[in-house]
Amino acid sequence: MKAVLRLLISGLAQPVVLAVIVFAVAGTVDYWQAWLLVAVFLVSVWTSNLYLLRAHPAALERRMRGGPGAETRAVQKAVMAGLWGSLLMMLVISGLDHRFGWTHVPPPISLAGNVLVAVGLMAPMLVVIQNNYAGSTVRVEAGQRLASTGLYGLVRHPMYTGNVIMMIGIPLALGSYWALILVIPGLTVIAMRIRDEEHLLREELDGYLEYTQKVRYRLVPGMW
Repeated sequence: MKAVLRLLISGLAQPVVLAVIVFAVAGTVDYWQAWLLVAVFLVSVWTSNLYLLRAHPAALERRMRGGPGAETRAVQKAVMAGLWGSLLMMLVISGLDHRFGWTHVPPPISLAGNVLVAVGLMAPMLVVIQNNYAGSTVRVEAGQRLASTGLYGLVRHPMYTGNVIMMIGIPLALGSYWALILVIPGLTVIAMRIRDEEHLLREELDGYLEYTQKVRYRLVPGMW
């Protein structure tokens, strides 16, 4: 029961915070793109969390221990703070864009942005199904085994690929082209996180060096 309560609180916190920020900055609740994005967050996060609670509760517990304060490595604390800051500014710029009408994103593109957000939010569930040790913090758990098949056969960090997809989707879903600029710092801090994480994995996870030689792309197949 305690786990379910925590799950409900966590599943509500993100959409509520998102809504408060965007509507406050936009200066209105007459913002259908924001309402739709909040609904997509609710459905995607709850669907993913409820499945993991039933099928992989330990993995869900690791997923819920996230954020700068949960990191044990100083560089990761800074990186996570930078990532959260980029996402915050993305919401702020999107709200301002709606308020002052800087750009006009056609509804079909906003709907496509919501699809990207849903894919990005559901990606952790697919990753955890293939790798129960995938968590929100950079560490190697006791008994952790290397995952190298499925999504891990395409890129070395599929969960971060989902983060990138979500970051691209949020500004489009909120109807802002200007907020897409914040994808650049978001990508930068994710790249920094990956490089530091891979340094740790090479040292502490058996077989990881050989895995990097087999799967050469970290984030996007054919690019990096």
